[in-house]
Amino acid sequence: YDEATQRLTVIFVSGRRYLYESVPRHLYEAFVRAPSRGAFFNCEISGFYEYREIPRHDPARKRSA
Repeated sequence: YDEATQRLTVIFVSGRRYLYESVPRHLYEAFVRAPSRGAFFNCEISGFYEYREIPRHDPARKRSA
């Protein structure tokens, strides 16, 4: 989560990564504390916020050293 931009990065079990725009901090905090992140995501984030998939070749993607 990037607090300055309110962007939330979600990585799914498949490995696909998505960036969700304008997600309020309180929602991010509830998401990470949720007993089921999948259920929380489906009820509170999916369909409510603009998003884009982050391609695996995205040059902005951080790389491990």
